Amino acid sequence: MPNDSPYIQIEGLYKRFGQQQVLRGVDLSINKGESIAIIGQSGCGKSVLLKHLIRLLDPDRGRILFEDIDIADLNNRNLSNLRRRVGMLFQSAALFDSMTVEENVGLGLTEQRVLPTDEIRHLVMNKLELVGLKDAADKYPAELSGGMRKRVGLARAIANDPEVLLYDEPTTGLDPIRADRINEMIVALNEKLTVTSIVVTHDMKSAFRIADRFIMLFEGKVVFDGTPAEIRQTKAAIVSHFIRGEQ
Repeated sequence: MPNDSPYIQIEGLYKRFGQQQVLRGVDLSINKGESIAIIGQSGCGKSVLLKHLIRLLDPDRGRILFEDIDIADLNNRNLSNLRRRVGMLFQSAALFDSMTVEENVGLGLTEQRVLPTDEIRHLVMNKLELVGLKDAADKYPAELSGGMRKRVGLARAIANDPEVLLYDEPTTGLDPIRADRINEMIVALNEKLTVTSIVVTHDMKSAFRIADRFIMLFEGKVVFDGTPAEIRQTKAAIVSHFIRGEQ
């Protein structure tokens, strides 16, 4: 169960790209151990917010605190250390076509140059087993289905045994059966690894399967923050229309 003290604190976050103001003062507290779904229409800033959490993007205004440390103040070494504590599954899985599944999953471990090759291989095979792809270690991404590529991306995200897992549209582009399998794996990994999970999604079936808390963004701001039961009962038209797929 999450504790009462904020693990990650987002304060007054603003981000603009050219003439487009994407984030307009996002405030959000995330507790350790929570599984959060960030929902909202396309272009509302969900993925942009996610990328700020590991400083793939820097805000125009505002700040992000990770265990009370402003991540904008981290030097390169400390930022690298922080990123090792966070795993991210990108929307496209972001695999390298020229690398095998095993090489893709072990890439971060290899680049750290800390562990010997045989230990990296052991860790990689363990993670592939967790996502049901141990037998695909020697295959290349082009030989895999969309669902399998997502699972490889998930294995890579957990390779460092992270404390936080970020998911950017984990079920996008998958048929319902493969999407359900990804959802089941996310829930199972949350239980096995005891991580804090933040899932950006527009797939409400997936969100209700995964999350114990919902955050909805609209026009770059948080317009809902509550439990699955609360979002089902909300009277806010913007929120209720979205979760029911209404215009």
